[in-house]
Amino acid sequence: MAEHEAKKTIQIYPSPTSSSARLVTAFWREKYERDAKRYWDVFYRRHQDRFFKDRHYLNKEWGSYFQGREGEKLVVLEVGCGAGNTIFPLMSTYPDVFVHACDFSPRAIDLVKRHKDFTTDQVHAFVCDLTTDDLSKIIEPSSVDIVTMVFVLSAVSPEKMPLVLLNIKKVLKQNGHVLFRDYAIGDLAQERLTSKEQKISENFFVRGDGTRAFYFSEVFLTDLFTKSGFDLDEIGIHNKKVENRSLELVMNRRWIQAVYTIKPSNSQRSTNKLNLINQEIIEPEPSSNVTSEGGNDPEIDLSEDICSMFGMSPTINEAIEIKANDYTFKIKALPKENQHTCKSTGLMVWESARFMCNLLAENPSSVAGKRVLELGCGSAGVCSMVAVHFAHQVVATDGDLEALDLLKQNIESNLEPNLIEKMIIKRLIWGNTDDIIAVKEICGREAGFDVIIGTDVTYNFDAISPLFRTARELIAKEDSEGGSKPALILCHIQRRVDECSIVESANQFGFRLADKWLNGVHPSCGIIGSWFSGNFISESAFRNAPLTVLYFGA
Repeated sequence: MAEHEAKKTIQIYPSPTSSSARLVTAFWREKYERDAKRYWDVFYRRHQDRFFKDRHYLNKEWGSYFQGREGEKLVVLEVGCGAGNTIFPLMSTYPDVFVHACDFSPRAIDLVKRHKDFTTDQVHAFVCDLTTDDLSKIIEPSSVDIVTMVFVLSAVSPEKMPLVLLNIKKVLKQNGHVLFRDYAIGDLAQERLTSKEQKISENFFVRGDGTRAFYFSEVFLTDLFTKSGFDLDEIGIHNKKVENRSLELVMNRRWIQAVYTIKPSNSQRSTNKLNLINQEIIEPEPSSNVTSEGGNDPEIDLSEDICSMFGMSPTINEAIEIKANDYTFKIKALPKENQHTCKSTGLMVWESARFMCNLLAENPSSVAGKRVLELGCGSAGVCSMVAVHFAHQVVATDGDLEALDLLKQNIESNLEPNLIEKMIIKRLIWGNTDDIIAVKEICGREAGFDVIIGTDVTYNFDAISPLFRTARELIAKEDSEGGSKPALILCHIQRRVDECSIVESANQFGFRLADKWLNGVHPSCGIIGSWFSGNFISESAFRNAPLTVLYFGA
């Protein structure tokens, strides 16, 4: 290609369906539901009022619903008010409005009350879970003119959405309006969550920080509202193409916008006015707006930072402290609450890695004097950094070059020079013959590794077979020097891929399950059981974690 020739921009299209994604386990599905309030409270504790942008598009999109009420004081209910990004722009445009603002996060309500423009004469802010609390006991029934629901219903489990609507209906006036905007099916954020296998149910996903998001179709949304007693006024799915020229990416964001009213109780229902983008109700071809360099259109609010949502990682500028027995490591890594902002899982520290490095620190004999290989070490490499204190040699591997670059920094800032000399960092993509040969050369093709460790490397079903094939190629033979039996030790959070699938794949490559430990339950006093001496688990932060350790012999 000639230098003056324009570079080709990559167009990223969202997947039309999420049906191929594997579901999270029942344990995690129930936990995300049970702890939904806590996850949002943690979100607002960390981000305060800095995450969402103020929604100044309300007048442009829905001005007609707020105007033309001379002599009346307009009463608005903002559902899921968050830090007040809808409330205060609305008050600025319509000074006479009175707003009831509710959220089920106490921290969010505190942020609203601390806002410089908050006044009790104009805002009634209160904590409320609309799936359980009776709204009519807090707000006078049939007293609200407009309900705004902006990127909030998507955070509720689909089966509980009717409870929210019926609750709202109690306080909304006859002919009152619900102004709705939220995520639409096919949005690129949905595609990213699908690829990371964080699906709870159809079109319902969990982000890395535990908060959830549902992606609406027009049919689903309208059916939901009409069954709850609302009429449809207008609806449409919008599309915005966001171009980042520096990364040569074009990304599609989609959102759904609608207005609903209470059904008349004593008259014939009027014919619904359908305002569709291309007059199609199933999958309209949306209109497009194109902006460059990440897009900063104030009229568009998808409730997530555009840059961070699509692989442009947030700055990793804070150290996470990890303690393992007498060792303390300060690791540069992406905080867990930002997991959903980054495609690379290798930039985070997983609970299984924390757990395994503690086990190694408590049981140095498991790796003492041995050749150790860590698969999928990520940028933290804490298991390798503990093991290198006792092992003859440690090779830390990962397929992500960005993670390996950060790993080098973490090793240099945490280990003494004599330990660094015993550690080798190598790129290894499972199943890649060239990578496997390069790693083999380190300890000699015929020697192999005495211990292979992997933490949270079994979450993707398609990667399990290449994982075991790679381990088979690199593990030492049973009669290796010293007479010790080689072992493959895997630790993971119980979630997507079940134990039977893992063991079955392991057997195909000649690995036999010699022992296992499941969430504190150990079937016998075997190898793993001997590691848990004293009160390691009872006094540990991991005692309630759904962790599994699988010990395979070669």
